[in-house]
Amino acid sequence: MPAKSRAAKAPSELSEVTFRCARCRHEFKAAPHRVDDAPDLEHHPYSYFCPCPICDEEAQQAPWERGLLKAWTRATGPRTAEGKAAVTENLAGHPTPEETRRTRFNAMKHGLYARTARYFPAKPDGYAFCASCEVSRTYCSAQPACVKQTEIFMLHHAAFDQKRPEVLGSMYADFQASLMAILQQLVQTVIADGVKISRPCFDFDKEGGFHLAEYMEDGEMKRIMEISAHPLLKPLADLLSKNNLSLSDMGMTMRTAEDEPRLLGQLQTDAAPQLTDAQYRERQLSAIESLREKMSRARARVESDPVYRDVMREDGGDVIDVEAKDV
Repeated sequence: MPAKSRAAKAPSELSEVTFRCARCRHEFKAAPHRVDDAPDLEHHPYSYFCPCPICDEEAQQAPWERGLLKAWTRATGPRTAEGKAAVTENLAGHPTPEETRRTRFNAMKHGLYARTARYFPAKPDGYAFCASCEVSRTYCSAQPACVKQTEIFMLHHAAFDQKRPEVLGSMYADFQASLMAILQQLVQTVIADGVKISRPCFDFDKEGGFHLAEYMEDGEMKRIMEISAHPLLKPLADLLSKNNLSLSDMGMTMRTAEDEPRLLGQLQTDAAPQLTDAQYRERQLSAIESLREKMSRARARVESDPVYRDVMREDGGDVIDVEAKDV
């Protein structure tokens, strides 16, 4: 039987409903403009309609709100005195420290979901990585943002918030494996094509005619070829250097092997011979004698300086006649 329009509200009807427009996807909350009977819906036998304030299309109640109505009608709650007392006790201590620890990222989850939607809105098979994505296309089309990108956003923000970079280890291990696969493909392409690319030189005349650059040699016409390096060599070298994958970064060069330090606990065979106690004392005595001689020569040079002697006479000090000697 077709649903008939109701002129008056029944006591069980809602005075305010959340609507979602099917045309412009606008979601808004307003009083129903039209309420129809829906006897096939046991949990809430009414359908609500209201014109969209954006495009004036008639919008129906949001599906998620109808799901809440169904959950509310089926929820019974505690019926016995013991059950009601247990619920009261749980609410008195809510939230517990454990619940706080588990739910503290809820706000960040929804905030990142909205931020991700600005950069990666949900569009099934619209991105290059959708081909290998295992998420249901039907589920993805109903979301505001790409599910995979939202997971990446949340994982990075949680790692920075907790200061635990190790939680990103698995993701970056996959990234490095993908990077190595790309490097291998680059190398294989360069080997297959060769390290040089040859192409004929050409030019256009004033009338727009196309002419190849050719020359005559031994009665045979030959083309002038332009030889350039393979275009993949530069990005290949950049990837190796920026990701510390060169031979020097991995310690695989001959110089690195020669300069490799000895392991702790092993003797160096090329080290200088050790001095004996007698040789060490002899070197110390020789150094002390040399230092004493240098100090006496320095003092003699200072006392023979004419400026120093004049200052000492003005201050009434003793002046020692010492001839300056070359050091």
